[in-house]
Amino acid sequence: MIRIEALWLSVAPLDMRAGMDTLLAQVMRVFGQAQPHHAYLFSNRRGTRLKVLVHDSFGVWPACRRLNQGRCQWAGGQGGVVLTRVQFDALVLGLLR
Repeated sequence: MIRIEALWLSVAPLDMRAGMDTLLAQVMRVFGQAQPHHAYLFSNRRGTRLKVLVHDSFGVWPACRRLNQGRCQWAGGQGGVVLTRVQFDALVLGLLR
């Protein structure tokens, strides 16, 4: 298992076609740097898809999730916020409606 010490959410929507370089550039732009053992979560404009980028101190791991029901909604803008583990699990498991 990859150890994750901090979870971050970017409130700005991301084009889900973005590859590794674009995701990493977005992490740098929003959070300043990609720190080891941190996970960075992004969503598309409609809030129906999620991408997470995990830095494991050796490299980065991307993962994608499509929500079958409901949408993620949060205030737009720039920047990011820290998520608790419970909040992150709710987003990734699709518990939000």
